[in-house]
Amino acid sequence: MTSLTGSNNFSDDGRAVIERALNVKSQKLANSIEELQQVYETGRTISFLLEGGYKKVALQFPDELLADSTQISSILKDKTGSKFFVLADTSYGSCCVDEIAAQHVDADCIIHYGRSCLSLTSRLPVLYIFGKHPIDEAHCLDTFQEFYEESKNLPIIVSFDVVYAHCIENFVSQLHRRGYNSIIQTFVKTETKHEVTTIEESDSSKQQKGRYYNLPEGTNIEDCSIFYIGGESLTLANLLMTHNKCKVYTYNPQTREGRQETLQVNRALMKRYYMVQKAKDADVIGIVVGTLGVASYLTIISHLKKLITRAGKKAYTFVMGKLNVAKMANFMEIDCYVLVACPENSLIDSKEFYRPIVTPFELEIALDSSKPWTGEYVTDFQQLLLGITKDKSEENSESIRLGKEEDQSNDDDVPHYSLVTGQLKKGRKYAIDQKNGGDEAIDSTTSDTDIILRDKNTQLTSTATVLKNSAAAEFLNLRSFRGLEKQIGGTVVSEAEEGRSGIARGYSDEK
Repeated sequence: MTSLTGSNNFSDDGRAVIERALNVKSQKLANSIEELQQVYETGRTISFLLEGGYKKVALQFPDELLADSTQISSILKDKTGSKFFVLADTSYGSCCVDEIAAQHVDADCIIHYGRSCLSLTSRLPVLYIFGKHPIDEAHCLDTFQEFYEESKNLPIIVSFDVVYAHCIENFVSQLHRRGYNSIIQTFVKTETKHEVTTIEESDSSKQQKGRYYNLPEGTNIEDCSIFYIGGESLTLANLLMTHNKCKVYTYNPQTREGRQETLQVNRALMKRYYMVQKAKDADVIGIVVGTLGVASYLTIISHLKKLITRAGKKAYTFVMGKLNVAKMANFMEIDCYVLVACPENSLIDSKEFYRPIVTPFELEIALDSSKPWTGEYVTDFQQLLLGITKDKSEENSESIRLGKEEDQSNDDDVPHYSLVTGQLKKGRKYAIDQKNGGDEAIDSTTSDTDIILRDKNTQLTSTATVLKNSAAAEFLNLRSFRGLEKQIGGTVVSEAEEGRSGIARGYSDEK
């Protein structure tokens, strides 16, 4: 007989958590003070702080670079006189700027070290210091030339992991000298000083993201090839998904190897399409907040709620920090989750999770019949918001909006063919508040301020209404175990008695 090992949840004193060893690979990027100042660009950091007049500065380090944090903060303090706070163990991914932790110390700005997704921030000025990882540029150039020996006129986008951003300008110059005149360089913004709160308050057409490139006039993205410098990472995975129609070659500076990325892109797309079908079959959808710092995250959450409720489904919102299987398994009534996060943390392999986890783009395809699956993929929810603002003028007309809702409600009543189960699937409909244009699902037919006569009949009617419109109550009603059994009328109720008075070291009844 197999015995279960592990701590008892009811008697654990917390020792297991304290004694747990974390396997963090610390990276040593410099062996001397001079190299440290060069790799971490202390000169540029000091200029940024002095020009901005920042007195309280948050230094955000990933776990692998945390060993250098004390030396860096000491150098910066001696040169600027500012007060520094080292941030570690971020609330979400280390690639995102942790503005919440910075606000806890009332910081004026944030210096972000290491890899970054370069998502738009919403509150504080940010300076990005990627760190200068070593690379053999000559060998990288030779590898590039092997891939594109006979394609010197082909438009090639040079992309990279941000830790190699320091060598890209020289790398592109060397390619021009070798006769490659159609190189399209990728640029990164290393600092942000402009506050961006919502998509409506900013001219998104003029905004440039943290990572961008400019295609020549008359050139389509499908006509380009991509050469990526860096190892396997979330950045590469995001690039492959969003540029799945391009031929991609990669060069890993650590292993000094180059290869063409092929099969894994097609497999990943097929897996994501399967997730879309699971989301289409879901009746109860949980919106998981995976970021509190990326600009316009509240706008996309509001849009997702409207999208879910207009489809006749139930939406719940969760804020739970970093995701893990144990957290997500606590809510078995949820059929599918949609994760609102930065582009690099949006793609979750939900193989170990009990419920599928999709992106906002995938949920749009699943619930909006006017948006078919074309193979084009979007991980940045900012691009979804651009489409929302363009369509807002149509929704301002009351007649058009009511017509859309009536047509959609009729379509939703018709069962759809599920590609997951191979059977017809009729969705579980939840009531929609018509006064708010279908923006919110209602849980009962009465408001909190209404007065109702509670006789036997109205009590049954009210309970049935709640069960009909509340996914949580419906799921609880179907459970075989609901906690301790209620023995109404069988438990003797004792009268309240006066308790002890005084303080713990000597109560009034003690001598």
